[in-house]
Amino acid sequence: MDDERVDSHSDQEEVLYESDEIRNLGDPEVSEGEADHLKDLPVIPLQGLVVYPYMWIPLTMGQPRSLRIIRDNMPTQRHVVLVASRSEDQEPGPDEISGIGVVAVIHKVMRAPDGVLRVLVRALDRVRVTTWSQLDPYLRAEVEAQPETVEEGEEMTALVRLLRTRYREYAELDRQTPSEVAEMALDTRSPLQFTYLIAGSLPMDVEQSMQVLGEDSTAAKMRIVLGILDQEIKIMELGQQIQSQAQGEMERSQREFFLREQMKVINKELGDEDDQMVDIKELEASIAEANMPPTATEEATRELNRLRRVPIQAAEYSVIKSYIETLVGLPWNNSSSDSLDLRRARRVLNEDHYGLTDIKSRILEYLAVRKLRQTRRSEQHEEVNLWDKIRREREGVVLCFVGPPGVGKTSLGISIARAMKREFVRLALGGVRDEAEIRGFRRTYVGAMPGRIIQNLRRCGTNNPVFMLDEVDKLGSDFRGDPSSALLEVLDPEQNREFNDHYLDVPFDLSNVMFITTANMVEAIPPALADRMEIIQLSSYTEEEKVKIAQNYLLPRQIRENGLHEDEIGFTKGALQTIVRGYTNEAGVRELERNIAKLCRKTATDIATGSDSRITRVRKNQVMEHLGKPKYHSEQLSHRTDMPGVATGLAWTMTGGDVLFIESIIMPGEQAFQITGQLGDVMRESGQAALSFIRSRARDLGIEPGMFSNHSIHVHIPAGSIPKDGPSAGITMATSLASLLTRRPVRKQVGMTGEITLRGKVLPVGGIKEKVLAAERLGLTTILLPRRNEADLSDIPEAIRRKLKFVLVDDVDQVLEAALEPNVDTVWVSRAKRDPQSEPRPLPLDLPLKLPKVTSRDPQPRV
Repeated sequence: MDDERVDSHSDQEEVLYESDEIRNLGDPEVSEGEADHLKDLPVIPLQGLVVYPYMWIPLTMGQPRSLRIIRDNMPTQRHVVLVASRSEDQEPGPDEISGIGVVAVIHKVMRAPDGVLRVLVRALDRVRVTTWSQLDPYLRAEVEAQPETVEEGEEMTALVRLLRTRYREYAELDRQTPSEVAEMALDTRSPLQFTYLIAGSLPMDVEQSMQVLGEDSTAAKMRIVLGILDQEIKIMELGQQIQSQAQGEMERSQREFFLREQMKVINKELGDEDDQMVDIKELEASIAEANMPPTATEEATRELNRLRRVPIQAAEYSVIKSYIETLVGLPWNNSSSDSLDLRRARRVLNEDHYGLTDIKSRILEYLAVRKLRQTRRSEQHEEVNLWDKIRREREGVVLCFVGPPGVGKTSLGISIARAMKREFVRLALGGVRDEAEIRGFRRTYVGAMPGRIIQNLRRCGTNNPVFMLDEVDKLGSDFRGDPSSALLEVLDPEQNREFNDHYLDVPFDLSNVMFITTANMVEAIPPALADRMEIIQLSSYTEEEKVKIAQNYLLPRQIRENGLHEDEIGFTKGALQTIVRGYTNEAGVRELERNIAKLCRKTATDIATGSDSRITRVRKNQVMEHLGKPKYHSEQLSHRTDMPGVATGLAWTMTGGDVLFIESIIMPGEQAFQITGQLGDVMRESGQAALSFIRSRARDLGIEPGMFSNHSIHVHIPAGSIPKDGPSAGITMATSLASLLTRRPVRKQVGMTGEITLRGKVLPVGGIKEKVLAAERLGLTTILLPRRNEADLSDIPEAIRRKLKFVLVDDVDQVLEAALEPNVDTVWVSRAKRDPQSEPRPLPLDLPLKLPKVTSRDPQPRV
């Protein structure tokens, strides 16, 4: 181990050597240039220590080579060289030792009982190692003296005074520096010795100490020491400031505690109460008036007893108080009285919404059942056990409105609450990812609060509101939990009587709440959650319904919102139809209302500016003048379907129904089949199944069976930038391929939808109402539907059904017979009617095939 500095030694140590100066208690004079005659000396490396001239240093020597230096040289050779080691090695080599050190003289050597030597040395002059004369068994080197210059003049005087002043400040701040040492240093007259004394008393690292020792100029040494001294003074002043602040806070807290205790005694003598007692009495009264269930009352009382023992200054005090206030603030038994007047409810629902017969009927049924149960409850003689979880009555209802955007799902909830005279609460679930948003946060967390279900019930003040959970199909999930799983308890009539919020930690009865959820797609709702709700589908509006809604609801609302009178603007029916057809493409009426609002704002602007040419009644031929050119154009059937290979399909989208023109083309080349249009896997498989079926019926359709081996077929479904998927285009693709290969065009007024099997059977599909409405808007007159979708025709308005011809089919043979134009050259006969002896005439395939030129392509919705 390298030699280290020590401060004391034991009385039991044996003195091996003691100089005359020490023996006579003398303080030898330090003479400069004492080391000039010393050339070859032993070298002692010091780890973590730099020795300055004029210093007395006690050293501990335990390494063999250090002990060898004392044994070989004492007492005849008392001089050694002390240098700093740059390495942590036990025995550093010459390359790991600083080249500058000091010559020191040994004045006393003592041996401890463990064999370690304690040596007292006095540093003399600064020297530099020039040559290493010995490496083993210990280091020896030739050294030369390094004289140091002491400047004179005003600058030196100023540096000395500044260093004395700053060191005096440092000594006053540093409690570890003995006052005698500080006074001795301040009394030193030599600037060089004074600088070394201060440097030795500062907490410097080896590099800083070597920098001081390595400088030849005394002024340079003093500047380095001044910089380190200023830094240490700042650190100690900051430490004292921090300590003073901490002590002040402690004293302030103690003072406040004693003052509050005195105030308690004074208030008690005067008969007054402190804030804590006021809070406790208010909470006691609130618990008594809250009419909570026994479990909640017991929990609130237990927390109140905890509150009595907690000081009002404690952080836990506000946590307990907030919890009790939340408990007593909930509407445990506060219910609003339902309006069971069915005639009034029907009138309110009809005033707010046009159509929606199924939903209105369901609400009236709910009210009728409640009314009947109330009137007949007195006739029940059997006592009902409310805690019988199997036979107890269920009060709540959970409805789920599913439909495209803008059809009035959210506004229906407000209308239902108004019809029943209940409070209305809406909770948007779109993007919610944290389960605690539903169930609440446990009180062990800082800033815990109840879930949003309990929070909204506390705000509305009743336990039976109409509670709308909007966009339930857009819930998310991540590492914080799955909110849809938390909703299973909320929306289950068998469980929500004892809903357990993590913050409350006591059951709350949600069975009286009428929950209404909304969604755009049933498929996006988790199956377990969808199973707990009564799903009611809202279809897109027909053109006639949109016109009626605009006349009776949208226009009056926009007139009010834009500050107009009823006689200042009006719309003809033709104008509204033009807006619906050319400026909207939606299932609901939001875009329609925005266009009406735009015209109302123009009228309001004209009235405000005093213009004489303001709009008073918008007619059909004026719509383009005020709204600009139409955004949407109806497809021209004759233009799109005038060539073989193009069939018209019907599609369901988020914004309602739409049509798809499926185009096919054949080219000479290797056998290949390609289908494009940004399609999903299901739709691609439907296309492959359609081609396989057509190939299997090549003889019956008059197609040369061998032509598939040397031709390529390409099927495309515009628009290519919009994703499409689903099986309902199966019969449409089969019709397109049959039309292409038989050269028989598809009838222009025919649209179709249905899934195809490999054997040619037609299976049912969904979205029939939206698809039929889209077909009617486009001008189709004949619709081919799967026979098993016949029951869905009842959902279509009667006025639309009268305009259209519906052909119900069971297989693709019937589809092709109804969809394809007859061929003047080859009359196709269905497989059931074909003469087995007759052979179909081969179709010439060298005719050029062209697709109709498309001048404009409207964006198609997602299938």
